[in-house]
Amino acid sequence: MSGISKYQVLVAPHVSEKSSLLSEVNSQHTFKIDPRANKLMVKKAVESIFSVQVHSVRILNVKGKKKRTGRLEGVRSDWKKAVVRLKAGQDLDFLSVGGG
Repeated sequence: MSGISKYQVLVAPHVSEKSSLLSEVNSQHTFKIDPRANKLMVKKAVESIFSVQVHSVRILNVKGKKKRTGRLEGVRSDWKKAVVRLKAGQDLDFLSVGGG
């Protein structure tokens, strides 16, 4: 996968109200991914790690927010997000995944 292993492509699951609703209703799961990853890398990583079939992948760049602490102003880091839709009858099980 061009220098990035399948465990480096998926950084972490992204948990929010919207992402948990998507996973329950539409079988779509959201992940924080490596900024160098593309749709094909994400699809292959999810299929091999979780042993499921992926229907589609959507990727978007999330811009970091400006934050202030008193007089000091800073910017959070930009990051990349992937929304993975699974084929009908498929589901992700995060507890049964082994590292390595």
